Amino acid sequence: MTGFNRVVLIGNLTRDPQLRQIPSGTSVAELGLATNERYRNRGGELAESTCFVDVVAWGKQAETCEQYLRKGSPILVEGRLQFDQWKTAEGQKRSKLRVRADRIRFMGKSASPQGLQADSPPPVSQDEGAATVAESDDNLPF
Repeated sequence: MTGFNRVVLIGNLTRDPQLRQIPSGTSVAELGLATNERYRNRGGELAESTCFVDVVAWGKQAETCEQYLRKGSPILVEGRLQFDQWKTAEGQKRSKLRVRADRIRFMGKSASPQGLQADSPPPVSQDEGAATVAESDDNLPF
C-alpha cells in the first residue's frame, strides 16, 4: 500500500528564522511554529492548547523566509513530516520529527528589513530543489 505524507499548518513563528548554508551552498532555514487550538473541555469551559512544531525550508524559500519573516509572523505551511535520527558526540541516539516545507505562504504583513511595514512578497514554493513562485493567496479556501 502506498503511504500519504502531507501536512498543512497555520500558526505564528516562535522565533526569527535561522538561516545557514550547507557545504554545497544550499540555504536552509529553521523555523519554530506555534499552532493554537480552542475547544470546550469536559466542564464546558473554553480551553486552549498550543502545539509547537519545527519546520525546515530549503533554497530560495529559506532565504525569502529569513528576509521577510520575524517572530510572531503568521504563516501557512504545506509540507511533509520528516523523521531525523543521529548520534551525539557521546554516542546517544537522538531523533526529531519536523515538517519539511514544500510551500510557505505569508499570511499577514511583515516588517521589511528596514523596519517599515510592507506587504509580504508572493509565497515561494519548493519543488524538487527548484524554487518557483506560488499562486496568489486570493484562491485560499480559508
